[in-house]
Amino acid sequence: MQWPKWQSLRTRPEPVPDRLWRRALSACPLARRLDPERQHRLRQLATLFLTRKHFHALAGAVLDDYWRLLIAMQACLPALQRGAASLRGWSEVLVYPGELKVRLGHQHECTGVVAENDEALAGDAWQHGPLVLSLADVQLDLEQPWDGYNVVVHEMAHKLDLLAGPPAGVPPLGDIPRRHWIERFQTAYDRLAGAAPGDDAIPINPHAADGAGEYFAVVSELHYSRPALLREVEPEVAGLLQTYYGPSPADAGEPVNVCLPR
Repeated sequence: MQWPKWQSLRTRPEPVPDRLWRRALSACPLARRLDPERQHRLRQLATLFLTRKHFHALAGAVLDDYWRLLIAMQACLPALQRGAASLRGWSEVLVYPGELKVRLGHQHECTGVVAENDEALAGDAWQHGPLVLSLADVQLDLEQPWDGYNVVVHEMAHKLDLLAGPPAGVPPLGDIPRRHWIERFQTAYDRLAGAAPGDDAIPINPHAADGAGEYFAVVSELHYSRPALLREVEPEVAGLLQTYYGPSPADAGEPVNVCLPR
């Protein structure tokens, strides 16, 4: 019998070389701020990620071991609290040099008419399918780590959500009461969705109002890159994400950069 890859852990992958790890760690503030024990676990998980996931550089993107590791480190941050099982169910990472141009269809709620339009995406994630990333956005997130955005964290939040079925903003929760999670997230989502266009009273990316799954992904970005804002706006959601993901690296010792517009 052949066991699935994520269940076959007897053969340990080769560790990331020390020099490469130190170089990537210095370039990734979200990982650099972790305490030594969590950094050690992140290194183990990132090593496993690099062994089990297949990277594909498309449309002229250039990937080397350094950039693959930087992506793996950020992808494993949301999985750090739950471990390797959080990374199951998919195997491909597609990396484009810049934004992805895609044609999306939107069905009008009343008429049922489907309208198509072209959109530029920084990333994408499909159930059992690839993790898709813009390398330019990955680089920007490393340069501006505390501005509230992180494409790798965003798409990994979708991957975690998809482990439980269609995207609903409710990943496998472990010991967190499911009903409590749904009630608190639903209340926060309704508050954002009901805000008037252009209303700055809830300073969360309006893309979060596109659905419960998008809301979870956007606030996951905030947990890692602007947790103080999330605590101010939605303290109960911030508390649940603290329990789910663990402490935010943005709350550790180094000074936080001023939020820069995108």
